[in-house]
Amino acid sequence: MQDHELRPVQVDDATIAKITDLLRAVFPGSDHFTEEVLRWQYKDNPEGTAVGFNAWYGEELAGHYVTIPMKAMVDGTLEKGLLSLNTATHPSHQGKGLFTKLAKATYARAADEGYGFVTGVANANSTHGFTKKLGFELVSPLRAMIGIGALPLGERTPDVQFAHAWDPASVAWRLQHPAYRYSLKKERGHGLILSQRSQYGARYVLGVRDLPLPDTSVPMEEGTVHRKIWIGLDPAMRWGGAAYLNIPLRFRPSPLNLIFKDLTGQGRVLDPARMRFDAMDFDIL
Repeated sequence: MQDHELRPVQVDDATIAKITDLLRAVFPGSDHFTEEVLRWQYKDNPEGTAVGFNAWYGEELAGHYVTIPMKAMVDGTLEKGLLSLNTATHPSHQGKGLFTKLAKATYARAADEGYGFVTGVANANSTHGFTKKLGFELVSPLRAMIGIGALPLGERTPDVQFAHAWDPASVAWRLQHPAYRYSLKKERGHGLILSQRSQYGARYVLGVRDLPLPDTSVPMEEGTVHRKIWIGLDPAMRWGGAAYLNIPLRFRPSPLNLIFKDLTGQGRVLDPARMRFDAMDFDIL
């Protein structure tokens, strides 16, 4: 019987097309899996090209796992790491442990290339696989806050253990997502980046950033946004007394869990009370 061959992910157009076909076959309802989006994620990221592995069965793409580079401040030090992104196994090749093999090959290569960590957001179905089979830490479920009025953002002190280190180039890239559109609104001296997506009559907040933003192509929004949804963890958010509540798990499409894997061999563990992580830091909106 023919074995699966694991090869590092390539970002040429032909391979991107095959990966797109696989993702569409495995996730038929996900409209954001297009060749344009994958080129943006895997190739155009200013932090570097994607790190991952494909499983080939002859000329057939049987499995895929990819991470994309990012930088973060971890315990006060700027460090390069990876965001776990897309994984898929073709239905005819499931049950063969391909996801675990692809992920382990990815992390071994990443460690060799000097990446210090892998982080990501897993849903309720996939969290167990990451924590039990791949050695990830479940840091915390993400808050999903819905409410009215300004977001209760207090002073952002540098005393956080982990925060994505955005720079002008990476912010501009992030806001050029081919499938999603954003607008900017001033709120209490900050720039509120709003997604065009909404739920429960509320607009999703991608993130809150200092002004001015480096990407001037994001249009400024006028008027009042009465109801908002914010997803993430941030000790600067003062939810007590604010007109916001955490959406109960039974009303969420899928609870989202922040996961983390240390690649340095130091066994680092993150404190959820000292994490700064919001929707801008992962690819959902």
